[in-house]
Amino acid sequence: MLRPCRHGAAKYGVDPGLWQSHMCGLCLGLRDGHGQLARSATNTDAVVLALLTEAQAASPAPRRTAGPCPLRGMRTARVPVAASAPVQLAATASLLLGSAKVADHIADGDTRPRLHRPMRRVATGWATGAHTRAAAIGLDIAPLVAAIEAQAGAEQRVAAGDGLPGAAALDDLTLASRRCAAEFFAHTAVLADRPENVDALRGAGDEFGRIAHLADALTDYDADAAADRFNPLAATGTTQDEGYALVRESHHSLRSALRTAGLTDIPALRWALLDPLTTALRRIGRTIAAPPVASAQKYQQYPVSVHPTDPRASLGPQRPGVAESIQLILTQYCTGYACCAEHTRPCSGERQQSWAERGCDCSGCCECGSCCGDSASCCGDGCCCGDGCCCDGCGCDC
Repeated sequence: MLRPCRHGAAKYGVDPGLWQSHMCGLCLGLRDGHGQLARSATNTDAVVLALLTEAQAASPAPRRTAGPCPLRGMRTARVPVAASAPVQLAATASLLLGSAKVADHIADGDTRPRLHRPMRRVATGWATGAHTRAAAIGLDIAPLVAAIEAQAGAEQRVAAGDGLPGAAALDDLTLASRRCAAEFFAHTAVLADRPENVDALRGAGDEFGRIAHLADALTDYDADAAADRFNPLAATGTTQDEGYALVRESHHSLRSALRTAGLTDIPALRWALLDPLTTALRRIGRTIAAPPVASAQKYQQYPVSVHPTDPRASLGPQRPGVAESIQLILTQYCTGYACCAEHTRPCSGERQQSWAERGCDCSGCCECGSCCGDSASCCGDGCCCGDGCCCDGCGCDC
């Protein structure tokens, strides 16, 4: 969901290559500790954990020189070492969430049955790796694993009408995301030896987890309805507008928690977390906006000619076969090709942007010269969040 805009780094005095450095360090750390396939678990949101850890620490994480990579135009780079705290935490999050995502694909029937056994082996291996990494940095992820495993049961109860009513049901469905994000955010303060930030970051992480879960539900709302898949908003009778309002509410609460701890003054945090989060919310707001209907109504009176078309064209992406899926994994993920170029997902056949390009939405960026001050408390359209930053002034969040 998050990726900072490299064009906005200059206004904070941040090296635009900082994000790339941490992502490469995470990717290489996963490869060295868990094999080439583990690189496909690289989670761009987990990179924020690495940046957040380093931003709070007294000194930067130790670096090493990494070899040439397609993502860097075959150039070398200075990246955090695999044993550093930022990489260890980001790798733990990536492996844990990657394992859960693979298990979800199996449960949802997104893959062919013959792939279930090897995918379960991958998920089990990543889960084991997450436990190993977590133990090395003093993080107990057993409660997080339990919350993730309970997610399916919560969805089944809500789908059957046996769960909690209304908003309480939605809180129950987002519990796993909120708990995981809360503990990972809080542990960045532990690793940075900043115990005074633990509670504030736990609260911010809880809100971030809620945003991530609801943002995914909003983005997939129509697709889930068309495919008859479970969607937490639809299952709880929450409209898209109501869901977006909850996301905005959590966004404001997250900023308030970080501001209380004085973390909104850290340039790297504003650039890597706050700005991209605002941009993501604006992008979601655009996707759920009602499309204009005037032009469609204008031409309804005219007949439309129908031409024969390929009947497969309306079916969307076709799932690759077993051999093709394995070929895609080996050639795209194990080689790092997915990092730098548009590629095909082995599970669904959908085309995806490269990891290097995802999330950078600079449309409508501006340099606001009249942001309001800390006296503001409203986070509505055109208002401010109280940290001297306009929520809706521009796409890059001045």
